[in-house]
Amino acid sequence: MDKRDLSTIFRERLKMLLTRSDLNQSAFATAVGIDRSALSQLLSGASTRLPRAETLLNIAAEFKVSLDWLLGLSQDEGVTGEIRESLEIEEAPDGFDRTLLAKWHAEAAGTKIRYVPAGIPDLLRTEALVDYEAGIANKSREAQAGETQYRIDYNRRPETDMEVCMPRHTLEIFARGLGVWDRFPEADRHQQLLHMATLLDDLYPTFRLFLYDGRMRYSIPYTIFGPYRAAIYVGDMYLVLNATQPVRTLTSHFDNLIRAADINAHEAASFTQRLGEMRF
Repeated sequence: MDKRDLSTIFRERLKMLLTRSDLNQSAFATAVGIDRSALSQLLSGASTRLPRAETLLNIAAEFKVSLDWLLGLSQDEGVTGEIRESLEIEEAPDGFDRTLLAKWHAEAAGTKIRYVPAGIPDLLRTEALVDYEAGIANKSREAQAGETQYRIDYNRRPETDMEVCMPRHTLEIFARGLGVWDRFPEADRHQQLLHMATLLDDLYPTFRLFLYDGRMRYSIPYTIFGPYRAAIYVGDMYLVLNATQPVRTLTSHFDNLIRAADINAHEAASFTQRLGEMRF
């Protein structure tokens, strides 16, 4: 890991511990065995230098976190930095704002989120499509609608930076009413595409959609939450990767999808608009 990246992650986590502790800077510094000016320098980012090993150990021991987490080698505060693969079930029985996905989005605020959807991106769906897809998947319509609204609100925040990359043929199949959308009425499909075009234009550039040729590239659905974690979608479960290296590997894969896109973000709204106006 680059020294500057290491320093940045350490500083972010030090700030997190300071906030959690409810201590002022003087008391926090005393607790970890350094003076206030040294703590201020660590928090300022003026230097890429890390504190002495003794100070790092004191911070980890005082606040019961691992050194690997403190230095960004693990996203798990309580274990060392072995690559940890875990499955977490996401059913959202009480609304999207209480789910793991919402928590991960909140934690990644201010960083770039990269998203490969399984179908039409959640925040771009109309109420009619939410109802239809909830019905065929036997899921709660209210939870699905809550998820859609949460994502729209999230992407209207000024600090949001989200890139979405998906196969172009997903939209073309949808427009023709094929696959899982074969019973979704034509008028609703056209309305969905026009709604999508409007939102793409409205949310740009904080939300950017790229479309690649699905015959040339393939990707499973997943979301990368900044540098923190990646969640691979496997039905109603997510394979959650918390360690730094697999997150970087998936980030590189996503960036290659972006490079291969034949519809770029500034073209996505007009492309979707044209699809919505076509008759098949």
